[in-house]
Amino acid sequence: MSAETVPATGAWLRVESGSAASAVRRAAERLGGQLGLDANRVAELAIVTAELTSNLVKHAQEGVLLLRPVRQDGEAGVELVAVDSGPGMADLTVSSRDGHSTTGTLGIGLGAIARQASWFDSWSRVGKGTVTMVQVWPKGVPVPSVWAAGLTRPITGEQVSGDGYAVRVAEGRHQVLVCDGLGHGPLAGAAAEAALAAFRSAPAVPPAAVVQHLHRSMAHTRGAALAVAELDPSAGLLRYAGIGNIAGVVLGPDGGRRGLVSLPGIAGHQRPAIREYDYPFPVGATLVMHSDGVVDRWRIEDYPGLTDRSPLVVAAALLRDAGVRRDDACVLVARRPA
Repeated sequence: MSAETVPATGAWLRVESGSAASAVRRAAERLGGQLGLDANRVAELAIVTAELTSNLVKHAQEGVLLLRPVRQDGEAGVELVAVDSGPGMADLTVSSRDGHSTTGTLGIGLGAIARQASWFDSWSRVGKGTVTMVQVWPKGVPVPSVWAAGLTRPITGEQVSGDGYAVRVAEGRHQVLVCDGLGHGPLAGAAAEAALAAFRSAPAVPPAAVVQHLHRSMAHTRGAALAVAELDPSAGLLRYAGIGNIAGVVLGPDGGRRGLVSLPGIAGHQRPAIREYDYPFPVGATLVMHSDGVVDRWRIEDYPGLTDRSPLVVAAALLRDAGVRRDDACVLVARRPA
C-alpha cells in the first residue's frame, strides 16, 4: 500500500531504502496533522518515525512498518509498529542507551524514540529480529491501558483484508472478537465489517449469545468464521465460543499451551451449532486468537521473554513469523484486564 494514503485500518509499508523511509515519515506527519496533533507533537512524531525507519534501513532484514491512527475516549493519536526479520539485538536495554551504536552513528535512535513517544515497547532476539511499537498522543493525554490488541494484514495484492478483530468492555464484560470473512477482497471485507459492527453494538451477554447475535446480523453477507472470548479475572476464567476455523490458544504462566474449541459452521449462513466453553485463565496467562491466515505451528518457547511484552508486540511477532502471504491474516492477543 502506498504511503500517500493511510486508511483507518492502517497501512503496511516496506522500508528498505532511504527514499522509502522519507515517504513513511511524510505520511506519518500528514496523519498526525489530520488527527489534530499540534505542530510540536507532529515534529516529535516525525523524529520517532525517522528513527524507526532509519533503524530498518540500516540494520534490518525485510523491514516493514505499520502506520495507523488510534483513538481513545475522544482523543486521537498515531501508532507505528516496526517489524523486521533480523539480525536482532542481544541486549535491548543496552541498545536503547544514548551513545550505543553499531554503525558509527551517534547512537541516540531508540533513546530518542522512547523520549518522544507516549508509549514505547520493543522485543528483540538475535536470529529472530525485532518488533517495536510506538504510540504518539497529544501532550497531556493519558496513555490507554491496553489489555488486548490485534493486527491484520491483507493477502498480497489486495488493499482490503477480509479478516478483522475488535475489543470491547460492555457492562464490565471484557470481550474480544476475531473474524475471517469468506474469501478475499471487498466482499470478504464487507462480511468482516458486518461482524465487527454487530459485535460493537451487541448486548452485554456471554460469548455464545454474542455469537448468536453476530450470526443473525450477518445474513446479508457471504458469511465468516468467527470466535468471541470473554476474560473474567474475578472468576479466573476464559469463556469462549467459536464458529469455523478461528484458532484460539491459552498460554499458561508455566509455559503450557491449551487449544480452544470452535465448532464447524459459517456465521451468517446455515444453522451452525454454537456452544460456549470455559477454560482456566490464571494470573499471567495470555490468550492468542488468529485466523487461518496464520499457521498454528508457532511455539512460544521460541520467543524468550515475548509474553512479558505488550499484547501488540506479541501479536506483531507472531504475525511476522506465522502469517502467510497467500491469505488475509489476523492475530489478537489478550491478557487479564487490571
